[in-house]
Amino acid sequence: MANLANRDPFGELFDFRRDFDHIFNRFLNSWPSRSALSTASGTDSSGALLPPLNAYLDKDNKNFHVQVALPGVDPKDVEIHVQGNILSIRAQQESKQENRESNYIYRELSYGSFERDISLPEGVDRDKISAEYRNGVLEVTAPISAAALPRRIEVKGGQQTKQIAAGSK
Repeated sequence: MANLANRDPFGELFDFRRDFDHIFNRFLNSWPSRSALSTASGTDSSGALLPPLNAYLDKDNKNFHVQVALPGVDPKDVEIHVQGNILSIRAQQESKQENRESNYIYRELSYGSFERDISLPEGVDRDKISAEYRNGVLEVTAPISAAALPRRIEVKGGQQTKQIAAGSK
């Protein structure tokens, strides 16, 4: 009876959920067509890594920003290319320590290469693109012309003016 009082039912439930997720992910990764399913798990259809990214327009500073999470990647292993309106970011993350004698219980750290292509918005000055790597995040910044930034267009109500004028007679 003492064993039942000391049991943590929620801990066991979370352990079961984690184990089930690992089994399910292994099943999906061995599936023949992984294109749609594996994108959510951080890999593309070829098994290459797909790091998360943010891409946004900074209207105040008139810049286009792309932030890519690359923890553990050496900045020397990152390549950035621009061709037309496509920004390509490639990198390789290599395992420095591989212990073949260990019996891993969990092995979730992934190593390999990746490539992400991002469409640049209209008006980006491709000659002034810069990149900076800080704290595991690569940030690519590109100035954008004011004419290419989105702007709000006011809608005027022309019909209401005519109706008021017609009703005043």
